[in-house]
Amino acid sequence: MQPSVKSQDTYPSRAATRNGSPVKWFLLFWLIVIVAGGYGAYSYSNHLKDQMVAQLTAQSQQQMAALRSDYEQKLSALSKEVTELQGQVQSFNELLTFTKDNANNKTDNSNKLYTQLNEVRKQLDVLQKEMDLLK
Repeated sequence: MQPSVKSQDTYPSRAATRNGSPVKWFLLFWLIVIVAGGYGAYSYSNHLKDQMVAQLTAQSQQQMAALRSDYEQKLSALSKEVTELQGQVQSFNELLTFTKDNANNKTDNSNKLYTQLNEVRKQLDVLQKEMDLLK
C-alpha cells in the first residue's frame, strides 16, 4: 500500500490544477463583462447627454429667434404709431396757430384744439414710454 501513497504525494493531482484554472478564467471573464458593461453604460449616458444638450440648444435658439422677430414687429408697429401721432400733433399745431390767428374773443374753438392737442401729446408720451420699455 505504500507505493500507492508515494505516487499520490510525488505527483500533483490533475484535478486540483484543472479545478483552479477554470474558476480563474470564469471570474476573469465576468470581470471583463462587468467592466465592459460599465464602460458601455457610461459611454451611452454621455451620448444621451450630448444629444439632449444639442436639442435644448436648438430649441432655445428657435425660441430666441421667435422672440426677436416678435420684438422687432412690435417695435416697428410702435414706431409707426409714434410717427403717425407726431404727424397729427404737427397738424394740430398748425390748425391751432391758424385758429389763434383767426379767432376772436367769443369763439371757443381754440380751447377745443388745446384739449385735443393735450390728448394727442399724452398718447404720444404713452407710446414713447412703451417704445422705451421694448428697447
